[in-house]
Amino acid sequence: MKIYDELIARGLIAQVTDEPEIKELVDDGKAVFYIGFDPTADSLHVGHFMALCLMKRLQSAGNKPIALVGGGTGMIGDPSGRTDMRKMMTIETIDHNCECFKKQMSRFIDFGEGKARMVNNADWLRGLNYIEFLREIGAQFSVNHMLTAEAYKSRMERGLSFLEFNYMIMQAYDFYRLYQDYGCNMQFGGNDQWSNMLAGTELIRKKLGKDAYALTINLLLNSEGKKMGKTGKGAVWLDPDKTSPYDFYQYWRNVDDKDVVRFLRMLTFIPLEEIDKMDSWEGSQLNTAKELLARELTTLVHGEEEAQKAESAAKSLFMGSGDSENVPSTEMPAADFEGEGKGLVTLLKEIGLVSSNSDGFRTIEQGGITLNGEKVTDKKLSVTSDLFNDGELLIRKGKKKFYKVIAK
Repeated sequence: MKIYDELIARGLIAQVTDEPEIKELVDDGKAVFYIGFDPTADSLHVGHFMALCLMKRLQSAGNKPIALVGGGTGMIGDPSGRTDMRKMMTIETIDHNCECFKKQMSRFIDFGEGKARMVNNADWLRGLNYIEFLREIGAQFSVNHMLTAEAYKSRMERGLSFLEFNYMIMQAYDFYRLYQDYGCNMQFGGNDQWSNMLAGTELIRKKLGKDAYALTINLLLNSEGKKMGKTGKGAVWLDPDKTSPYDFYQYWRNVDDKDVVRFLRMLTFIPLEEIDKMDSWEGSQLNTAKELLARELTTLVHGEEEAQKAESAAKSLFMGSGDSENVPSTEMPAADFEGEGKGLVTLLKEIGLVSSNSDGFRTIEQGGITLNGEKVTDKKLSVTSDLFNDGELLIRKGKKKFYKVIAK
């Protein structure tokens, strides 16, 4: 099976334009393609997984990826899928976030000489002359047509700022510049980006003529990553300082039964014929599939050693052996737990197991917290030093979420 057919079989393609040309370029290893990453945080998250894995697959088939970080577009914010305007970041924050991305991307993509490129659209967007840009680029866009895009239509009642309205034009200009400067002939993006992507294709056609249009091809990556890629509380990051390898493993180990085989196809590099056999799996077999998914993806992001540690910790805790060596942990002063100690709900908030007092009280009332294997029933319990075993307190939330507090 050639690479384009494999992308289809793995459920990665939602829509395409010019499919015969796309298939030929991709299968022959002649695609120079880009995927954009706006630096809204200092780490990539699981929502970027699909894009990164896709880049790795295509590069392995001889195609050349361009990872475009949005040092320019990040100053505006993409309105797609948003009900309100993004919080504006300082230039310093944006630049810091961009720097953090390449290290993480390098686990997936080879940025060696003549291989993949990382490009920052700040290089051409931040220095634009407003009047010249309006005359050269703005004149190519119809406001009436832009307002038919779903990203704008869904925001008209709530309010759409002129700042955000420019995002489509900026993204289109990105493709135009990448086409001219780096020979980029293909773009990938989530299906919420379809209008923005077509705008880039149309801009190249208008500026450079129909001959150029033949090489300006859009592929559309299925937007499953958007569902996985939430930020804020509960986000799952690729940075181990934000989400530990254990928590990362557990995220994938606990996916819904109906999603596990689909995620194995989309996100892992396991041969399709092996995954296809799992379509009929049920019960305990699905748990085996989940462990495989978690191990494969944790290895991809954090390396084989960390994946083995995470798997070992998860299995031992699930089996009740109490081996908590590789469980996420926090050191706290032993003095915090002397005398009257620290309120349990306060502690749960500090380590991120609950989001608020009410969340903590509710979780305890529902029997969702255990301390060193003992279920807690008192929502006003104070955690004191006598609850620790050899200076350690193992907290479990629900059936599968573990955290260790070490008193020093």
